[in-house]
Order: sequence, then structure tokens, then C-alpha cells
Amino acid sequence: MQLPDMNLLVALDALLDEGSVVGAAQRMNLSPAAMSRTLGRIREALGDPVLVRAGRGLVPTPRALALRDQVRALVEQAGLVFNSADNVDLSRLERTFNVRTNDLFIALYGAQLLHMMQDQAPRTVLRFVPESHGDDLVLRQGHIDLVVSSSIELGPEIKVQHLFDTHFVGLARERHPIFDTPITPESFVRYPQISVSRRGRANGPIDVELASFKLHRRVALITPSFHSAMFSLPASDLILPMPANILGNVLEFGLPLRAFEIPMPLEKVRVMQAWHPRFDNDPAHRWLRRTLKACCQ
Repeated sequence: MQLPDMNLLVALDALLDEGSVVGAAQRMNLSPAAMSRTLGRIREALGDPVLVRAGRGLVPTPRALALRDQVRALVEQAGLVFNSADNVDLSRLERTFNVRTNDLFIALYGAQLLHMMQDQAPRTVLRFVPESHGDDLVLRQGHIDLVVSSSIELGPEIKVQHLFDTHFVGLARERHPIFDTPITPESFVRYPQISVSRRGRANGPIDVELASFKLHRRVALITPSFHSAMFSLPASDLILPMPANILGNVLEFGLPLRAFEIPMPLEKVRVMQAWHPRFDNDPAHRWLRRTLKACCQ
């Protein structure tokens, strides 16, 4: 019996993950023409079109969807076979690591993390993926290597490691009227505020604490990212609560903004990295986790 070509499995995994011949070609360092020929071989081997045209893009066939998890598992197992030692040759490691996190983490640690990775493993690629729903699902499916967040909704099997703590401070324009008098809980809720939420939520821990003072703030703007919120401040009376550890980076933009302590006791924000246990014994993944942890120190 003829053994299957492992390269076809790797290519099929890339094609199903990217949903694009061009994207899969970039991941595998091939030309689009070479990847198209590989897709043709995969179609012939499976007796199925695998990816079909839908508008301007490609969508997987039912057969391809049924095979996706099996193909991913086979590729990962093969990788573990050839990297089963405790150590990995980082100088030769060719791998794309997908990290799901928010824009603040990228702004604060992205460049430093990339520098550390390129210094030790110059052939690796770091790809940041925007936050969205279903962190545990993408970890189980293997589409994401790490989720870095302070609000991770995960299944019981997902592994978690603490990275660092921070706390929230207020940010407003330099000449905001809130600075004219001592800042109290009452003056804090006097002005419209911004809520940053990938789920579109207006309320959070700040509102719980305000309720103990029998106070309520008005959230006038909800955005999915802190950077979009920050640029809304200079020409308005909006107030933006944001993590304190990003303030140095924010002020480097040169915007006329000023920070202040929120006049209420708030719990610390614990930021963690999470991964699926399938990667526990993967030496390359262990190196990634150690590197990210060291970067956050």
C-alpha cells in the first residue's frame, strides 16, 4: 500500500485554516501557482474538490469540513514525532505562532516579543489575531496557539498561566473640567464615559463598585479597542478607563491627554495566557510560552 504524502496533509491543513490558496502559499513559503498545483493533487487524492468558489473567496466542502479536525491532529502529531526531544533547535524552527489578544497587549509587548522571538528563532513568524467569542473553541481546534486576556472564558481542560497584574486609571483631555476640583466618585460619574468591549458591553467592574456608592455613570460610547477610544478624547468631555500599564505608550502619541486615579477601590486586572493541553509537551510551544512570560516581566 502506498503511504500518503505528508506534505499534502500539511498543505491541506494550511488550506483549510486559511481558506485561501494565497494565504496557504504564504504560510508554506510557496508561490500561489505551486499551491494551486498542490490543491489539485489533494483533490485527486481525496476525490473531492475540497475548496470551492463562493463569490470572491473559497469555502470548504462538507467532506473537507469533516476532515478538518482529523487533518489538524495528524499534522500536530507528526510535528511532535519529529520534535519529541525536550529541546528544539530554535535556529532551524520554521513555525507560525498565532496569538489572540487585544490591541493594548500588542502595543505594549508586541515589538519586544517579536524581537525576543527573532533573536532566538529567526525563522518563526508571530501572528496576532483579534479577540472574538469562543476562546476555548479556537484553542481546542488548534487554530490559536495562545490566548492572552484578562477575561478568558474557557473549558476546564484549558491550561492557564498568570502573566502580570495591572489596574484601571482614568484618561481625559488635558483641560477636562474633571480636573478643576478634587476627583470624587460623584465628579467621576458627572461626565460621559467610554466602554471598551469586544462584546459591546456597557457595564463592568467599575459599575459594580459605583453601585455601592449608589452612583451610576453614563456610557456614551462603546468601542471594541482602546486605541479607537483614545482618539475620541481630545475633542470631547468623554472619560476613558484604561489599564495603567499602557499609559507610557499612550503619552508617546503626543495627544493632549491626562491620566488620573479612579476614586474608588477596584480589583486588580489579572492578565493570563491560555493554551490547549495538546501543546503541553510540544517543545516549540513551551518555548513560546516561556518567551512570552519573560517578555511580560
